[in-house]
Amino acid sequence: MAVVIPAHSYTWIFVMTLLFAFLDAYSIGANDVANSFATSVGSRSLTLAQAVFIAIFTEFGGAIALGASTTKTVKDGIIQTSMFNSRPDLLMSGFMCALVSSSTWVMFATYLGMPVSTTHSIIGALIGIGVSAFGIDAVNWGWNGKGVAQIATSWVLAPTFAGILAAAIYLITLYGVMKRKNSLRAGIYAIPVYFTITTFIVSFYVATKNGKSTLDFKPKTTGGALQVTGNVALAFGIIGGVTGAVLIFCVALLVPFFIRRLEREESLKWYHIFYIHCVPEQPQDPKIDLYLKRAFTPQLLKDDEKKELGMPVDDPEEDKEKELEKPPAKISLVRFYNHIKLLLWRSIFMDVASLQHENKGAVRAHEVAIIYDNKTEYLYSLLQVMTAAFASFAHGSNDVANALGPLAGVYQIWSEGTFKTDASVPTWMLAYAGLGLDFGLAFYGYHIMRTLGNNITYHSPSRGFSMELGAALSVITASFLALPVSTTQCIVGATVAVGLCNGNWRAINWAMVGISGFGWILTLPWAGTCAGLLYAILTRGPSFTMPPGM
Repeated sequence: MAVVIPAHSYTWIFVMTLLFAFLDAYSIGANDVANSFATSVGSRSLTLAQAVFIAIFTEFGGAIALGASTTKTVKDGIIQTSMFNSRPDLLMSGFMCALVSSSTWVMFATYLGMPVSTTHSIIGALIGIGVSAFGIDAVNWGWNGKGVAQIATSWVLAPTFAGILAAAIYLITLYGVMKRKNSLRAGIYAIPVYFTITTFIVSFYVATKNGKSTLDFKPKTTGGALQVTGNVALAFGIIGGVTGAVLIFCVALLVPFFIRRLEREESLKWYHIFYIHCVPEQPQDPKIDLYLKRAFTPQLLKDDEKKELGMPVDDPEEDKEKELEKPPAKISLVRFYNHIKLLLWRSIFMDVASLQHENKGAVRAHEVAIIYDNKTEYLYSLLQVMTAAFASFAHGSNDVANALGPLAGVYQIWSEGTFKTDASVPTWMLAYAGLGLDFGLAFYGYHIMRTLGNNITYHSPSRGFSMELGAALSVITASFLALPVSTTQCIVGATVAVGLCNGNWRAINWAMVGISGFGWILTLPWAGTCAGLLYAILTRGPSFTMPPGM
């Protein structure tokens, strides 16, 4: 029988849990969300500032609009909470320790530039709590019921499956568009197909896998037959309507715009898309090739081309002279203010893609990569923005609520004095975590972005789109089959597979892949050990209220 403690007991535990829940959301934004946008930023389809701007709306909007109204307080039932029925106060301590361990580990991994699974981090922390409190029998170590064995399997399963899907998508793109004699025309006609398929996939995922959807596809057992529940007609009506609208938009407006802008090279602006048939013929843009070269392959620009575009040309001797002419630094409030402003904003406006090109391992990998027509690549940059935005929206609608599980559990015990497996998640809590995600990406996400992307293999919009769609498809498929996979592991696996499509194993920076794999394996034991030790210190250490030896 569950014991009820007085409401608003152990307020300090609730406050500490609240603080570390924000840190956990911040670390998820800095690691997991940044990892999701790394391919788009690495391929130069988006700048870091643009990625942050999109994420502010998609992550926060996904959390608020489609965030789960209820969430499992213990992720995937990894420990048996019924053992805490007589001591809900100890369960509060356990949830707090889990968030402390998970958030600090992910922050430390982000500082080191290691992409890790934030879901596996909180699961590892809960495993540590279970073992510390009741021994190894309190944890589900097997395969059934999403146990530890499934998590370990996902370290290989997730990147392999995502890699196969991403490679298939890229090879279709490579031989169907990029290697065609007139790749630009082939790409323009292929765009409606790509947009329609991508829209269907992402809208289907958002409609069926958000926390407030009544429609669900899931098997009774792992890998079993799918069961459909909920309002199928309404869900597919919405999916069909959105997909149809995008198809009409592409055929009626996007294709004519690309033909005029890229084939005829007319000086058109992006907003001309919406009324392209009313825009009279424009003069040719003589610098369009240079603009696209600056956008996607600036490392190939020559000095005279940089001057023509108004870009600075590197001159080591001139830089030395300027350094010698600099006046001595003066301490002033203005200088201090500017320094603080630089620290706060450099992460948002940093040129992450250029930093990725400076890594020696990445440079060697880029030397064997094949570069295709920039005009054709430009077509896929729009697709990449779309997949990144929708993936971010889905991430906000699903993973935020899961990350709030321990906080929801502590809040429930603190406010009601008892514990339920399904805890209600107030809207303020979803907004609280959504802000944490946005701040994490904005001010610390560049650490992961400059580690991934081009640092693993050469990125271009067509490659990045294939990586993102392959990773998204693998996550969706795995969720329908009740197989536990990590978004981080999927995107790394997809990146490696697309890189190998260059036909040379040297196109991959294997040292960076090894660092990523090491982080995946280390996450579970590290988070679990730290959480277990912290819980043991808090609950079994010396106390003023207990005599020695008790």
